Amino acid sequence: MTSKVTAILMAFGDGAVLTLTEIAGIAKLPTSTAHRLASELLAWRLLERTEQGGYRIGLPLRIIGKDAADFDVLNRAILIMRARPVLGELARTIRTDAKLGTLLNDEVVYLGHSGPSATGSAPLTPTLPAHATAIGKALLAFSPTSVVDRILAEGMRTAKTVTTSDKIRQALSVIRLTQVATARDELQADRSAIAVPVFSGGGKVAAAIELTIREPGMDVNAATGALTVACRSLSRQLATELRDQGSDQSCGHGNETAV
Repeated sequence: MTSKVTAILMAFGDGAVLTLTEIAGIAKLPTSTAHRLASELLAWRLLERTEQGGYRIGLPLRIIGKDAADFDVLNRAILIMRARPVLGELARTIRTDAKLGTLLNDEVVYLGHSGPSATGSAPLTPTLPAHATAIGKALLAFSPTSVVDRILAEGMRTAKTVTTSDKIRQALSVIRLTQVATARDELQADRSAIAVPVFSGGGKVAAAIELTIREPGMDVNAATGALTVACRSLSRQLATELRDQGSDQSCGHGNETAV
C-alpha cells in the first residue's frame, strides 16, 4: 500500500489541486482504489479537500514541504501512516490525547492526533514552541547542538515562562538518558504531558509522540511505559521501511538519503 500512497502523493506537485479522476490517472490507479486511499489520506491529514471539492496536500505536509525535498515529505508521509494506528491504540488504552510531531525550524509541527479532542470542534494547533512542550524537548534532546542553541536563543527572547535556557539544557541531558520528556503547565495552566522520541535508524530522531496527562487519577508510570513500548516498536518499523525506501530511491536518484 505504501507504493500506491506514494504514487498519489507524488501526483501533487507545485501546490496542485486535483480531482479524484486526475489523481487516479496520474498515479495510474483504478478510480475505486484512488478513492479508497484518498479517503484514508484525508483521515490521516495527508490530504485535504478544498472548498471546490478538489484534493490538495494536507496542512502538516504543506508546512514541512516549504523547507524540504519531495523525498523528505514522502518519508514524513510514511511516518504518519505507520504512526496513526499507534496513536489510536495509545489514546484508547490510556484514555487521553496522543500526538505525533516533528521539529521544523524553531517549532513543533503536529503531524497526527488521536484521542478525545481529536474529534472535537477545536482544531489541533499546527505548531507550538519546541522549548516549552514535552514533545519539543524530546526532539531537541536528540537534535544537533547547533539546532538546540538556535532554538533556545530565539525561544528565550519570546518566552512567556520563567524557564531558563540552563534549566532546559539540564533537562535535555536527562532526556537523552531516559528518553522521556515532560512538560508541566508551561503553555496551559491545566495541562501536563509526557513525550518519547521516535527514531528512523542510526540514532536519528524522526519524530516524537506526546500524551496529555489528565490529573488526578491518571497512572503516569503506566502511561510512560505504554508510550515507551509504542515508540520503540514504531522506531523499528520506521527504520526498516525508510531503509528500504532509501535503497529504492538511491537506485534511481543517486545520493538521496532518508529522513
